[in-house]
Amino acid sequence: MNATPTEPLSLVIDPDYLRDPHTVHARLRTAGSAHPLLLPNGTRAWVVTRYGDVRAALTDPRLAKDAVRVREIIARQLAETGQRVQMSHIYPRHMLNGDPPDHSRLRRLVAKPFTQRRIQQLRPRVLEITEDLLDAMPTDRPADLIGSFAFQLPITVICELMGVPLERQADFRRWTGTLLSGGQLAAVEKAARELNGYMAELIAAKRARPAGDLLSSLVHVDEDGDRLTEEELLGTAVLLLIAGHETTVNLIGNGVLALLCAPDQWELLRGDMALLPRAVEELLRYGSPVRLATYRYTTEPVRIGDTVIPEGELVLLGLGSANRDPDQFDEPRLLDVSRSAGGHLALGHGIHYCLGAPLARLEGEVAIGRLIERFPRTRLAVSPEQLRWRESVIMQGMEELPVYLGR
Repeated sequence: MNATPTEPLSLVIDPDYLRDPHTVHARLRTAGSAHPLLLPNGTRAWVVTRYGDVRAALTDPRLAKDAVRVREIIARQLAETGQRVQMSHIYPRHMLNGDPPDHSRLRRLVAKPFTQRRIQQLRPRVLEITEDLLDAMPTDRPADLIGSFAFQLPITVICELMGVPLERQADFRRWTGTLLSGGQLAAVEKAARELNGYMAELIAAKRARPAGDLLSSLVHVDEDGDRLTEEELLGTAVLLLIAGHETTVNLIGNGVLALLCAPDQWELLRGDMALLPRAVEELLRYGSPVRLATYRYTTEPVRIGDTVIPEGELVLLGLGSANRDPDQFDEPRLLDVSRSAGGHLALGHGIHYCLGAPLARLEGEVAIGRLIERFPRTRLAVSPEQLRWRESVIMQGMEELPVYLGR
């Protein structure tokens, strides 16, 4: 993060920042309430980093979410620098990219499969997949806990839930990584076009031959004559596929890394698995899977602390920074699985609170719990400094997590 008195802060996605964004966030919290940023793709935005400001902003109606308007703002910014970028497949219409009344309507149409009760019914299947993945992992050489476990579990669960064939999982990982990178918009547009094309074909197949899966239900949902439009259906299907696994991949990966780097906490949890639900909340806080919430924009000048953000500006809310704010959490850089981490913002807050939160928590509990129970002597195969972190503005996660599994 670079700054001079006359230049905006510039977020540099380099290995040092990816490995430890928290040091940068701490400086930002100390310096002020909100800061202008220049993102790697050339887009300008503001970042909010203090817990109280982030939590309030998550429910502030003046910070709106609308896919069409976000595209317009980005296009205007790039045009000022002489760039013309196609964005017809980026920022589609779905509930995360909209506000009431559209958001309320869309969330109502898709929310039923994600109730706490229905998600708990998935526990036996989540446990079965977890055991199969752990059975298949090598114990005589380093295992990649991301590619072989943290990614495989949630992508399998969401694909089964939605009725999406797993045969394209490598493509899903590549498409999702590009979409969430915050990188060059041409590459993001290409990935979005390819993913949308695949999902459109699948939707057509579900329309012709519906099955008992979530995607078939979305295609045919009808509540008092209210149905999803084709654009909403495609956007919602893509959202559920991406959000249905991305958060959990990083919850499991970041969580296991945090525990391996704090062996006293690993042992504390191993000795008392009743702490597991509380530990998952602490791991969500400590290693927030989502670093920055997706784009909002100001519908009028908005004062955030000591800063006024002008109308028509993009805003990114620092969930990861808020969860390390010492004004909210005692010793926030200390991992404590016995901590009551209530109030963390890892899964959002307000109307855009993560629809899949119960599923992410379930998968995190099962995956981390069974890993510790079956392989209590697991250790890192490389030093933490050697780990490669994903080049993503939005997500906080590793490319790989090499470990030795030990019984």
